[in-house]
Amino acid sequence: MARTIDQIRASKLPSNMMQFAARGALQVPAAENIEILVHLARHNKVFGELARMTLAGWDEKACLAAASDPQTPREVLDYFISPDNLRPRLLPALLENPSVPESQLVKLATSAMGDSLGSILTSKRALSFPGVTHALKSNPYLKKEELALLRPRPVGPTSPQEDAQVPEPQHAVNQPQGLSGETANAAVPAGETEHSASSPEEQAAVATYMTDHAADIAAEGEKPFQAIGGALELPGQDSFPAPEAAEAPAPTAPTHSAPGTAAKPAQKPPDGRRENTLQKINKLDVKGRIQLALKGNKEERSILIRDGTKVVALAVLEAPKLSDGEVEKFASQKNVLEAVLRHIPLKRRFMKNYIVVRNLVANPRTPLDLGLGLMKNLLVQDLKNLSNNKEVSETIRKLALKMFKQKMAEANKK
Repeated sequence: MARTIDQIRASKLPSNMMQFAARGALQVPAAENIEILVHLARHNKVFGELARMTLAGWDEKACLAAASDPQTPREVLDYFISPDNLRPRLLPALLENPSVPESQLVKLATSAMGDSLGSILTSKRALSFPGVTHALKSNPYLKKEELALLRPRPVGPTSPQEDAQVPEPQHAVNQPQGLSGETANAAVPAGETEHSASSPEEQAAVATYMTDHAADIAAEGEKPFQAIGGALELPGQDSFPAPEAAEAPAPTAPTHSAPGTAAKPAQKPPDGRRENTLQKINKLDVKGRIQLALKGNKEERSILIRDGTKVVALAVLEAPKLSDGEVEKFASQKNVLEAVLRHIPLKRRFMKNYIVVRNLVANPRTPLDLGLGLMKNLLVQDLKNLSNNKEVSETIRKLALKMFKQKMAEANKK
């Protein structure tokens, strides 16, 4: 007798049965249910979204069993290890599964961050592949001490000294790739003593970021600043700290009527500072804006997070002085690049903040796969609120309602 998955591949099931299949409601073994859902998620235009939503909330134990089983179909393993669908708790099992090919591990190691990167570095099987270790060495998010662990340890009396010389972050500070020391200082406008007197930590952050993203910076050339979502001074937008945003509507006319005069900005000091900040940012090239993102103040970061140049906006998330409160705000903004919202969950520090997680899920601009993956972390009341949030997609609302009902049922059983 043909398996249900074979009937689905051959398009022999009626539409109502296909809908049951996309909900994971068919009476088939757990492993086959996952195989069916993955097939629908990847190949079926009608029921694919429903299948992806079902998979996002699928029982973790069943998924873990599939991820660790060498007999699991390749398509299922490829789906689970894809960065768009990856669950951190499944990754250790996937890394040790002999049916997951080296090519997939190399692809993951090239851009892995946070917990994913940590799992790869502790996987004996992954590190046994030369291609994986080579990919890790080129990973821009690998820390210097982690890179040192990947290098062969020399044998002999000189090895301790050589090991001690592996990380030399201070030597890289003065001459980042593609940016000499003189150019680095010139990129920040004259008179910005706050930035010229930056801390060693900020200097190191600039050097590392410039080196790691040299290709992206070169590709952008002299691209000017352009904010996502329209003019920064429009009322109702959430790019500025609350005290300044509240006064934004009133000075719109005078700010535009005579931007070059000193008298009118002096009447409203906060708006004068904002104008000066925008003028300064508009004069900077890509490298200068990256430095400002990493070394600037809160107001400057709140503007640069909206930069339409991705390599600049992402630099804000690497700023040493970036606070949790700022990240909470970024996670809820609709006027940032999708890449910004995708990078926030890749940092363990941010994901420890529940407000950041909640804001990401409730943000209609958050990519669907990312929102679905984060929903399992929400509290019952937030799931209920999310199910009634008309701004997010219907898929998010439906899964939120489903998870809310499940958690309430579990609570009533206790």
